[in-house]
Amino acid sequence: MNVRRQHISGVALVAAAGLGLGTLTACSGANAAGNTDKFDVVASFYPMAFLAEQIGGDHVNVTSLTEPGQEPHDLEISAKQTAQLQESDAVLYLKNLQPSVDDAVAQSEVKTKIDAASLTTLEKHGNEVGGHAAEHDDHEDEELSGLDPHIWLDPVRYAQVAEGVGKAFEKADPDHAADYEKNTATLVKKLDALHTEFEDGLADTKTKVFVTTHAAFGYLAERYGLTEEAINGLDPESEPSAARVKELEKMAKADGVTTVFYETLVSDKTAKTIATDSGLRTDVLDPIEGITDKSRGDDYFSVQRANLKALETALGTK
Repeated sequence: MNVRRQHISGVALVAAAGLGLGTLTACSGANAAGNTDKFDVVASFYPMAFLAEQIGGDHVNVTSLTEPGQEPHDLEISAKQTAQLQESDAVLYLKNLQPSVDDAVAQSEVKTKIDAASLTTLEKHGNEVGGHAAEHDDHEDEELSGLDPHIWLDPVRYAQVAEGVGKAFEKADPDHAADYEKNTATLVKKLDALHTEFEDGLADTKTKVFVTTHAAFGYLAERYGLTEEAINGLDPESEPSAARVKELEKMAKADGVTTVFYETLVSDKTAKTIATDSGLRTDVLDPIEGITDKSRGDDYFSVQRANLKALETALGTK
């Protein structure tokens, strides 16, 4: 992945005729993106497709550019997908996460382009949260120079995005505005409840530090008063330096870390090596970039609750 972390400017929410949403059954990419009897929406990857399904209900057909099990950072759009994008009525994506999607959207004539990154605030998150010095891979300067795109892992920011998407749908398809407004309110209420669960579950733990292979949880850590120490950077497949590994092992002992977390879509080799060398456990902390048969749940909410349980176990309770 080449995460071009620079200031993410807002993409105008262009009002277009007839915007609605469909079910996530189309999100595998198997269904055609365009020419259905519903309003056709292309989503860049699972968190965007999930929003489309939840907010839109039965009003549109949703197609995801990223197949289940595919690492979204690595996505290269095919000619067929480019054609589907051109035929669609709307696109919902997260700028600067998938460069090939950004390029395709910029070149397309899709009437409604919704950039989720423009609907909330973004921040810089590096490997060394909490002041630990580190040496990183060759992508260090580029990754640490801009903004972290993993906003959906913070329920509060994800709710902000949901509200913006809902408003965009209402503008684009006023005939179904009441449904979009109602569905958005329902989704935001669920996200608020999830936020409360995280607050309560992580309020009183033995340690506030957790180690992951992929620096995807910076927003979640900040929201709940935790410190994320990532083996790799924002690129889940980058290799950590020897100095970084040694530093993490030292930090784990000092901060009472019990677990090294890895994710389902990327190899767990590095996590298991560090865990073995440090006498630590390994467990899954899912960045929810896609739902597969390896996921601990069948949708965003169930996987987030599995993440919460894993964090509670790893951090311990006083």
